[in-house]
Amino acid sequence: MDLKDKSVLLTGGSAGIGRELARLLKLKGAHVALTGRNKERMKAMQEEGFEVIEASLSNAKGVDALVADIGEREFDILVNNAGQLVDHDFRKELPDSDAADDCIYANLSAPIRLTTALVPMLGRRPEAAIVNVTSGLAIAPAARQPVYCATKAGLRSYSMTLREQLKDTNIHVIEALPPVVDTQMNADNPMSKMPAIECAAQILDAIETNRPEANIGMTRLLKFAESISPALARRVTLRF
Repeated sequence: MDLKDKSVLLTGGSAGIGRELARLLKLKGAHVALTGRNKERMKAMQEEGFEVIEASLSNAKGVDALVADIGEREFDILVNNAGQLVDHDFRKELPDSDAADDCIYANLSAPIRLTTALVPMLGRRPEAAIVNVTSGLAIAPAARQPVYCATKAGLRSYSMTLREQLKDTNIHVIEALPPVVDTQMNADNPMSKMPAIECAAQILDAIETNRPEANIGMTRLLKFAESISPALARRVTLRF
């Protein structure tokens, strides 16, 4: 897909992978409207020339408010990037069920609801794409992040089936599966982390080449291990 003059709606675009992806899309000549919650970060992105839309996507009301803000505008690309990480480890303490619910909605329900609202509009464009950012942990989960892993696995399944449903349309469905990336969300993760700009560049390449999947960094090795032995892949990741 040629990104010049394409209109992009990017959720979670004020920090981390989303921020770097927004910048790369802009360099390619795309017009990017991004969502976020942090006012200072949103202001900083606005000063860089991006359109910003304040939105909280951890419940249906927030997603519906975003759709209302969009109104009759049309986009060529929807990037479902916004996500949350929740500590849910019974080995430490009893987890917070409300926090888990917010994570489930933000990571899984919100992309589904937003996609459902925008598919009719995307279908009217000459060429369109839906990009769902999941995780390598959608392939094999980590023990300390069961809720996050479950949501990303759910979004992976949704992406695969959505791609099949839309295969004869103008809408490309792309799944990006990052490894552990150096973002605020992973600040406490002791593992080696990929720079956010490198991850964003590989997502951008998948959009430009219309690849159905972008297995990024160490996720490529995990995907290979899973293809040989799913049990082996799970043994590797469940330790973390």
